[in-house]
Amino acid sequence: MMKVAYVMFDGMTTLDWAGVHEVLPWMLVLGAKPDLSWDFCSNKDRITDDRGLKINIDHVLPDLSRYDLVFVTGGMPTRQLRFDAAFMAWIKTARDAKLKASVCTGALLLGAAGFLEGKRATTNPSAYDLLAPYCAEVVRERCVRDGDVFTGGAASSSIDLGLLLVESLTDVAFARQVQQKIDYPYYRPQL
Repeated sequence: MMKVAYVMFDGMTTLDWAGVHEVLPWMLVLGAKPDLSWDFCSNKDRITDDRGLKINIDHVLPDLSRYDLVFVTGGMPTRQLRFDAAFMAWIKTARDAKLKASVCTGALLLGAAGFLEGKRATTNPSAYDLLAPYCAEVVRERCVRDGDVFTGGAASSSIDLGLLLVESLTDVAFARQVQQKIDYPYYRPQL
């Protein structure tokens, strides 16, 4: 069983999530992870992204330790949410999740939760300075993997991060197969 939690919030950037979610389900479709499932999780039952898209949430404040992969979206609200004690207490329930990932400023939330201590990480280039106190090194790359933590840069790196996750959960050949299915010529294997 592989369960993914997509952590979402009001004002999030949907592209941060959409690229990853386009890529990960191919593991289910193509049979590499036939038991893959995912939940949309937030601190409320309906959110609105930074462009006005309304999203219904089925899992309000679930215990994130129940998931194998916890993926955190980014967006301008991360700058304030990292100081929101109740929201961060919820994010910290992901401590025992096997894998943690973010795109864009979702890394600020992973950092504020303590998940980036001693690790290399990236985020949106506009937030490198905000990320620096939370990690050992801010890496100016599209995607960075350090152990069980995966971080992506700005929103468009979401597809790359999804493919890196697929590559780490399967192998390079399978990631290449997914890359071909979505006609995405830019990914370069990293493992």
